[in-house]
Amino acid sequence: MTAGVVFAILGAGAAGAVLRYLTARAFSSYPGFPWAVLVVNVVGSALGGTLAGLAHVGTIDANLEIILLTGLCGGLTTFSTLSVETMQNVTLKRMRVAVISVLANLVVGIGVAAATYFGLIALAS
Repeated sequence: MTAGVVFAILGAGAAGAVLRYLTARAFSSYPGFPWAVLVVNVVGSALGGTLAGLAHVGTIDANLEIILLTGLCGGLTTFSTLSVETMQNVTLKRMRVAVISVLANLVVGIGVAAATYFGLIALAS
C-alpha cells in the first residue's frame, strides 16, 4: 500500500465522518428512534456492496475499492453508535426500540449490501 492510498483513505474517512455528522444533525428532530444511525449504516452498506461488486467484476481498481470502502464507508457507518444507543434504549426500558433498531440495521444493512453486490454481478454476467 502506497502513501498516496493511505492519505486517500484518510481523506475519504474524514468525508464519511462529516457526512455521518450531517446526517445526525438532519435527523436530530426525530426523537424516539435512532434514524440517523440506521440511515448511515444502510447507505454505507449499499455503497459497500456496490463497491465490492464493481471490484469483483473488474470495473474499479482494488485501490479505489479500499479507499472508498475502508475510508468513506468506514467513516460514514457506525457500529459503536449503534451499540451505545442500543444500551441507552435498554437502560431507558425501551426494549422494543432497541430490538427493532438492531434488527433493522442488521437485516436491512446486510440485505442492501447483498442486493447491490449480487445485482452488479448478475448485470455483468
